[in-house]
Amino acid sequence: MHTLNLPLDELDPVLERRLNASEIEAVRAILRRRVRERRPAAYLTREAWLGAFRFYVDERAIVPRSFIAELLRSGLAPWVAETRKVHSVLDLCTGSGCLAVLAAHAFPAARIDAADLSAEALQVARRNVKDYALGKRVRLIRTDLFERLAARRYDLILSNPPYVNAAAMRALPREYRREPRLALAGGRDGLALVRRMLAQASAHLNPQGLLVVEIGHNRAALEKAYPRLPFTWLDTSAGEDYVFLLHREDLP
Repeated sequence: MHTLNLPLDELDPVLERRLNASEIEAVRAILRRRVRERRPAAYLTREAWLGAFRFYVDERAIVPRSFIAELLRSGLAPWVAETRKVHSVLDLCTGSGCLAVLAAHAFPAARIDAADLSAEALQVARRNVKDYALGKRVRLIRTDLFERLAARRYDLILSNPPYVNAAAMRALPREYRREPRLALAGGRDGLALVRRMLAQASAHLNPQGLLVVEIGHNRAALEKAYPRLPFTWLDTSAGEDYVFLLHREDLP
């Protein structure tokens, strides 16, 4: 559909369409690349979608995908009672900037800091911020987690960090190996960055502030490592095991 310049959400009206020779060759060419190169489709089309939002993406950043995107559609209700009372948001490990853009739409009164260690990923994020005309509200920052954020505090911190554990990294299909390793590898148990976040986040949250983090399949390991933390597990399309929420007052 992308290659033929057809709407991605209107399949039925075009199922009976006949393709001309050049269109057939264009479709065959992109399918050949997908099969032979084992390159993610988003890198071939240079776009990925989260709901109704389109994002540019290339090999400099991980392909946009996050259960937090689902949660932002409702403005994190009921945990955020009034979206207009959220004035500051931090998106840690922003990658392509997709969650920062979604947060700017979910919280119309908020300024967003989008932080990442990768200068290349931030170049992709800059393009997406520009595409959505959010340059005055979204600030891009190159930093290793909170390192260059000084004493900044936020009403909400979001993060979809690298969380693939070492064993899973070794078993990744070739498609995933096309993505930046920095955006995937989460250390031996997948929690290397999450541990640092939990240790430092309270110093960067306002009173009553929230920390929302996606951790993949690591719920059991996280709860074993932090048995006293009152994690709230948020309901997503895949279940309640993938995204946790903590209040500032509950953090170490």
